[in-house]
Amino acid sequence: MSSERQELARLAREIPDEEVSQALAEMRRHLHPISQRPWPPAWFGVAAGDGTAVGGRRSEELLGEGFGQ
Repeated sequence: MSSERQELARLAREIPDEEVSQALAEMRRHLHPISQRPWPPAWFGVAAGDGTAVGGRRSEELLGEGFGQ
């Protein structure tokens, strides 16, 4: 857990009970449901091609030369 998230959790525990609903409403204003995020994202599939060369044309050649070892 990041230090910012830990601080947020600590601060949430310190909110007086009578102010919880107002703080919760404010937090909800900053959240966006996952369903509002388009899928696939705009950048998805930006590479040109027909999708058949997933591994690349030279993959076997590069692996044969020891690439990545």
